[in-house]
Order: sequence, then structure tokens, then C-alpha cells
Amino acid sequence: MTDPKPLTADSTIATWLQHPEGGPIIRELLSASGADEATLAPVLGLPLQQLVAISQGAMPQSVVDDLVLRVNGGVAPAVDDDSTTWKERITHGRFEGRTVIVTGAASGIGRATASRIAREGGRVIAVDISADKLNDLAASVAGGSVVPVVGDITKQEDIDKIVAEAGERIDALANVAGVNDDFSPAHETSDAVWDRVIAINLTGGFKLTRAVLPAMLAAGTGSIVNIASEAGIRGNASGNAYTVSKHGVIGLTRSAAFMYGPQGIRVNAVAPGGVATGIPMPAHVSEDGSARLAPFQGMIPTLATAEQLAASITFLLSDDGVNINGAVLASDGGWSVQ
Repeated sequence: MTDPKPLTADSTIATWLQHPEGGPIIRELLSASGADEATLAPVLGLPLQQLVAISQGAMPQSVVDDLVLRVNGGVAPAVDDDSTTWKERITHGRFEGRTVIVTGAASGIGRATASRIAREGGRVIAVDISADKLNDLAASVAGGSVVPVVGDITKQEDIDKIVAEAGERIDALANVAGVNDDFSPAHETSDAVWDRVIAINLTGGFKLTRAVLPAMLAAGTGSIVNIASEAGIRGNASGNAYTVSKHGVIGLTRSAAFMYGPQGIRVNAVAPGGVATGIPMPAHVSEDGSARLAPFQGMIPTLATAEQLAASITFLLSDDGVNINGAVLASDGGWSVQ
């Protein structure tokens, strides 16, 4: 029997668990935190590295680095290029000469999408409320192709600023910005939760879509991708406000696709399932709502990385999606067929 390949941060969590030395180390770590192996079921196909994002700071990068050194006798092995783990593959020039607006660009899916478009040759108008994180994104992409715009998509003056920064030519828009709700059912949903979730997840995306359409109509071409959710196609994935907002996103997508398809504008949606972005939940969540949702959320087949969602989004944004209009792409690891 041949020795197993050295474990790295890019090795999947399943590979770590199956490894004669890596498995006991991971189980020891889980036991120390009061968890067990069953909690890792949705993330078995992800690289160990993704636990840093998923943990929302509970597992710092240093812990992953130490695990890799520990299982390899104190020596960090070379990355295995033959690994079966999915890796992002850049299509050089796919967005060459294009100006693309991406909201929610400071972190998670938005950042991964903005980064990929820029590395594929596009000029990205990167929108978020966090100046520091936007500047970090811009610095991470060589060539100055990321234009940071600090803005709140719920404010019309900021919508105007975003469009002005983009200029006369706007080739594509990715409406990624979004927030969670508190898992509350309708009778518990407060005005504050409802108003905030609907404003950011639905109304902001509508207003920015409305603002970019004149430039796209003048050019006779354009592509818009809205981020919906599994909660946009089912009722048991999240709370009342979030579910309503994402159903609304799909309605916005289909209406705009129908209205503007003849003018050369494609409008599609991506519906993620579980994504390892580390987006924080509200401090207080509904006990009743959480209890009702838990068995169904526990059926998520796998979590995806932000980069995997960016692959779906950029496909639809680009000319590779040339014959696709009004579609809702369930990028959810198969959750939608359960």
C-alpha cells in the first residue's frame, strides 16, 4: 500500500479525515471545541483552508498553518497541482474592454466576482460601504482595473455616484450586495428587519438596475446578473423577510429579461445554496423560526466557496452566456433537487 499524499491547506476536509494522521488531528480539534465529525458533513468537499472563512474568526489562519505543519512533521509540503480539489481557472481577456459594476464587492461572493472580472481584463466599479476592504481589493489586483466606490445602494445619491463613476459605457452589472434576516416567521418580523432586508436585497438592486439600463439600451447590449438564493425558490431556506426579498429578486430578473431581451440586454439570476463566506448573522435570531428551519437547512448537500459562485456569476455576465436570458441558475450543489 502506497503512502497517502502529503496534506496541505488545499486538501479537502474529507481527505484530512480519511488520512491516518490528519483524521485524528481534526477529530481532536473538533472535540476540544465541543463539536463532532457530523458537523463537517456539508463542508467535506471544501479545502481545509475554507474553515478560516466559515468560522468567522473562530479559526484564524495560524491554526490551519499549524495543522499542516503538524501533520507533515514540521515541514510545509508543496501544493499538489494534481489535486482533485476545484481550482479557479482564469479566462484571460474574457472581460477585456468591459466596464462591470459589482455591488457587495468588499467581501465574500462580491469580492470574488470583482476580483475575477478584473483579472480577466475588465474594469470593475467595485461598490460597498467598507472603504478599507474596497481599497484592499483594489490593491490585490494589479493594473488599477478596480475602481473602489464607497456607496450605499439604498440611497439614490449613491446610486447616481456609482453610475457617474462607471461613465457612459456600462457593459454589465452584478447585483451581489445582500444581508441576512433573523430567521423570523411573519408574525415575529419587525418593521426594522423587514425594511432593511427588502431595501438592500431587493430595492437597491432594482434602483441600480434602473440606473444602468439607459446606457445599456443606448449601446444595444448588456448583461445583468442578480444574486437570488435558494430562499428565492423555496420557503424553507430562511426567514420571512429574506425569503420574500429573494423571491422578489427572481421576479425582477424575469420581468427585466422579458422587457429588455429584444434590445440585446440579458438579465439572469444565480441562486446560491450554502456558501462559505462567513457573512455574520444578526445578534438575535428567532427561536421559533430557527427551530422550524433547522432540519431543512441541515439538508444542504455541500457548501460552496465564494470563488465557485463567482465562476457561475461571471459565466452569465460574460459572452459565454450569450444564449441565456431570464434564467435562474441554482448554483447550490444540488440542494434545489432535494
